[in-house]
Amino acid sequence: MNCDTAIAGLRQFRQSVFQRVFENKAVMLDLLDAVCSNTTAKSVVELSLNSQFRWKYSSLYQGIESFVKPEKDQETPHIQKEKAYLRVINEHLPSIWPEGFIVIGSDCTSISRRFAKTLKDCGVVYSPNAILNNKPITIGHQYSHLALLPYKTEQQKSSWVVPLSVRRVASAEKSVTVASQQVSTFLEEMVLKLEQLVLHVGDCAYSDALFSSPLRLHSNVVCIARVRNNRVFYFLPPVSTHHEKGHPTWYGSKFSLMDSSTWGDPQQEERVPYTTHQGKTYTLHVQAWENLIMKAPQTLEMHKHPFTLVRVECLTAEGNLLHKKPMWLMISGQNRDQITALSATKVYHQRYDLEHFFRFGKQHLLMDAFQTPEVDREENWQMLSMLAYAQLFIAQPLAEVLPRPWESKKVVLETSLCSPSCVQRDFARITQQIGRLTLDPKPRGKSSGRPKGKKGTQRQKEIWVIKGKKNKKSKPKEA
Repeated sequence: MNCDTAIAGLRQFRQSVFQRVFENKAVMLDLLDAVCSNTTAKSVVELSLNSQFRWKYSSLYQGIESFVKPEKDQETPHIQKEKAYLRVINEHLPSIWPEGFIVIGSDCTSISRRFAKTLKDCGVVYSPNAILNNKPITIGHQYSHLALLPYKTEQQKSSWVVPLSVRRVASAEKSVTVASQQVSTFLEEMVLKLEQLVLHVGDCAYSDALFSSPLRLHSNVVCIARVRNNRVFYFLPPVSTHHEKGHPTWYGSKFSLMDSSTWGDPQQEERVPYTTHQGKTYTLHVQAWENLIMKAPQTLEMHKHPFTLVRVECLTAEGNLLHKKPMWLMISGQNRDQITALSATKVYHQRYDLEHFFRFGKQHLLMDAFQTPEVDREENWQMLSMLAYAQLFIAQPLAEVLPRPWESKKVVLETSLCSPSCVQRDFARITQQIGRLTLDPKPRGKSSGRPKGKKGTQRQKEIWVIKGKKNKKSKPKEA
């Protein structure tokens, strides 16, 4: 990409965000630049010491609070900001895949807030734990992210994604339901590339009927989701030539993923070589069975919507299995026949870039570092972290590789994309090159502060939500 074109694109993105998304414009733009150029701050308040932030630390919290105002007249102000952001990022999305489709992915991440006893709607959420025999759970909130997965060439293997949406999963909601709503909103706001086929990839949670059922209204969406190895599906029932009394047959013979005797012959089967990033070569054995259906609540009518089931094995040069269990994928949607089993396998492998996005967001963008007792402010900070990552993605053609003295691998910019951390390390220089949109702030004197004798109301401790059969609830323990 030409340098002048990259500068113009970054300036356009910043101007659009400044006009359409931000409320407290000058403060929030400085805070956005401070997050993008942060290399030392470990907490949100430390961002006020960044050279990109020209205000006092109190303005930082005022900007976060007014970023998305929870007005009573507007039912969902966060979704309105999300739609405004989608219109902005729509002009900067990368080109489609060579096969002619767009790939998006959904996943959830947990924000641990186990010490925030006055934060509302906290509950038990999943959180990986490296200590053996410890349950992978924590107390906090769960956020559903939707991102676009750009095509990666042999020379450009950096794990970039383009964040599209972030929403908090309330304790009364399911993550797959929220993700389905995010995909629908994305399709409604994408006005330039809706004629392209959209592939959505997700882990085992997104093979649920609650996710794929609402997306039937969009004929250009194909869902690719991983399936647990203990699932049971069914073939279509045989066509009856005469009318019989009673309820019609919806399900045919059983297809148990753990019982190979129920599979039958696959409709697709091929073996192709596969080379990892480390240069190791294996063989992928891909099989596919068409027109399978799953059991679900009767209102979803999943018996009317068959899907394709794919089984993937990775074999060594000696013909042995590289992994103990195979990978099962489900391809659903009206245009699922346009996606081969091998293409679905290739697309699903890129879903793991979402994990890199979560790790970078928490380690470098302070995604989980904002300690606040207000749910609205926490949601505002999650959206700001998403905006920061998007700005780093747009600025990456302008970044220069600045390796640390102890880093032995020298990445060459001409042959590989800069990683998000490399762009963040050089973002302060980029802002000097493109200039600022606002003038320097003027001091207004000292605030009068709280009136003498006035006391703030004490916050009440909230009840932790524990999902279960009886919807158990637990109060936080006293310190």
